[in-house]
Amino acid sequence: MLLSLCSRGFLLNSKGCVQNGVHHGSETEWIEENDPCRIFSCKAGVITESRLHCYTPCSNPIPAAAGQCCPVCVGCHVNGQLVTADRSVTTTEDPCVTCRCNATGRLTCAKQACPVLHCPGSKIVHDSGECCPRCKGSRRYLSPPKGACMLGTGVYNSGMQFYLDQCTRCSCSNSTVSCVRETCPVHDCPAEHQIALPGRCCPQCPEVEEDGESWKLDSCKACACMQGKVRCAMPMCPPLNLPCPPNSRLEHPEGQCCPRCVESDGVCTVFGDPHYRTFDGKFFSFKGACKYQLASDCSGHTFSVRVTNDARSTRFSAWTKTIAIKVGDLKVNLGQKMRVKVNGKKIDIPYRVANRLDVNRTTDSIVVSTQIGIKVLWDGISFLEVSAPTSYRGRLCGLCGNFNSLPKDDFTNRRGKLLQDPQPFGQSWLVGAKRSCVRPKPVANFDRAKRCRGRKDHRLCNRLRSQIFDACHKKVNPTMYYKACLQDMCECPTENCYCESFTAYAHECKRLGIQLPHWRKSTRCRTGWDQFSAPAGPSFVQRFP
Repeated sequence: MLLSLCSRGFLLNSKGCVQNGVHHGSETEWIEENDPCRIFSCKAGVITESRLHCYTPCSNPIPAAAGQCCPVCVGCHVNGQLVTADRSVTTTEDPCVTCRCNATGRLTCAKQACPVLHCPGSKIVHDSGECCPRCKGSRRYLSPPKGACMLGTGVYNSGMQFYLDQCTRCSCSNSTVSCVRETCPVHDCPAEHQIALPGRCCPQCPEVEEDGESWKLDSCKACACMQGKVRCAMPMCPPLNLPCPPNSRLEHPEGQCCPRCVESDGVCTVFGDPHYRTFDGKFFSFKGACKYQLASDCSGHTFSVRVTNDARSTRFSAWTKTIAIKVGDLKVNLGQKMRVKVNGKKIDIPYRVANRLDVNRTTDSIVVSTQIGIKVLWDGISFLEVSAPTSYRGRLCGLCGNFNSLPKDDFTNRRGKLLQDPQPFGQSWLVGAKRSCVRPKPVANFDRAKRCRGRKDHRLCNRLRSQIFDACHKKVNPTMYYKACLQDMCECPTENCYCESFTAYAHECKRLGIQLPHWRKSTRCRTGWDQFSAPAGPSFVQRFP
């Protein structure tokens, strides 16, 4: 908040400070009674607290006496300069060091932080050779209202805390600004040789290296001392093909100079009126209402995941109804309303088979983890994720593709033929008897889907493009999920069918480290746990019994 100049008000340069009920005039200093190294100053209504840094220009200083902060030196000389009782001296290396000598020939040197200035940054000047900057001229400002504080051109309410810079933390209390400012230590090198480090308050002196010695400034830059000159070099990082390929992520390992794409687990997603995102990132819809092989180890036959899709009394749509996971002699069935069976018997969650299987609950899902690294996440409605470790790369088959980082060959059917249409591709992975089919032949009617989109559907699905999910838009393009949402709404008797697209989008964002903690509340999308435990009402599960 900026204050305009005004002829009324008070002259800030003459305003004093109040601390603990005691008034201190402007341009005054005082010391903490129980800590002589803790010093306060008042300048134009701003209190600055700092700690003295002692400087001892002698080899055998006398320890500080009671009530004093710094040790003393015998004799009143600093770097060959005589210090008299009526005149203080500063060092050429640091003009903020002040040395004083008393009548008994005892020398004390200390450094304190500069006071925080009240004026705007444009009016601050720092004269050459001087320790502290100063305000140029004086102006009258309108008093801030209701106990607020004014500093520069900003107004801060009482109780607010704020940082001016890396060294200074301030607060406002009843119209008084109080700041704590770190005092930097006294350095042996002149100011022009000191190095400012990012994120640090105080500069540092560079280390002196012998000729021929080398050192690293950071994970990339290395330097060497060659005939009195510093020579530095850094490697050229190889070009990266960004964004990283599917099933890999960009990492910058600690201590290494160059970032790289690192392989990660493959994730296949199924949601809504079934929409699929394969392990390699290919997005398609397949409305078959039978049982299908979703993912399987077609090389070593260590596991399989099958899904049964249900038309749910619709003519053109289908949704995932149940999942069957087989690992060795263990078979896990995941059903609607968060029901789980292991080898045909209902179980309570959490459930464990030592060193083989874990079934756990999250805030919105059931997670099945296996010893071989395969993981399945199910929300009890129609959202499903299958995760496979990199050891399965190129070994998988089914609706989720082959996990070889090439989306273009994901429509390879059971016989190894590459297809272009998702419908015959999906049908090629049909398993089980015909009795598992609610609608024997899948219907692909996307023209009809376009006609059934009303303004309300667009409005509901458009939340994916809204501020609710804005934190993730730069990482994950919501367009495909938006289109999937419109398809899901075509045969949805109420409004909740958009939630599965939102769930799928939020989970992909979460995998990239982007948290969207309030999206369910903002969109009124309940979890499967909520729908299972809540009283009967209009929900996606309850619409299609």
